[in-house]
Amino acid sequence: MLVNCNSCQKKFVVPDSAITENGRLLQCGSCGNKWTQYPIKEKPAEPIKKEKTISKINKVENKIVPAKKTAKKKKRQINLYSEEYLAKKHGLTIKDDSSVKKNQKKQKNENYGLGFYGWVIIIVIFFIFIHGILDLNQNFINEKFPALGIYINYFFEVHEMIKVAILELFN
Repeated sequence: MLVNCNSCQKKFVVPDSAITENGRLLQCGSCGNKWTQYPIKEKPAEPIKKEKTISKINKVENKIVPAKKTAKKKKRQINLYSEEYLAKKHGLTIKDDSSVKKNQKKQKNENYGLGFYGWVIIIVIFFIFIHGILDLNQNFINEKFPALGIYINYFFEVHEMIKVAILELFN
């Protein structure tokens, strides 16, 4: 059942079984107004007459009004990705593909950098090289430069500790 508030005219849907013949106290959820609602006696629905789909008869003026036709969608005549449309609408210009490809080839040939991993590999190889030289010449360096002997021994002790830690990590 559709119920209207007496104060603010807001409409509410209430189940028919909720309102008995004695009435029921209702309160508007919008303005807070309270009233007693009695069941509404509805008129029996009239049977719907079939009308022609081609035309309707206007009872007031007795004119025949043609039925509305649905309009078909027109296909878009403008290509949204054409050079003319993009230039006119968005101010974009499209460059020739051959010039773009030539520029890409030039950029590829000019790039001789090693990148991050290239430098990491070079640094690792450098430290391995220094370690090998120190290991081969450890006794010679200790004889010529006795003050450096402590530091070289310390370097190899740290190297052994790192090697043991890595081996334990994988085992």
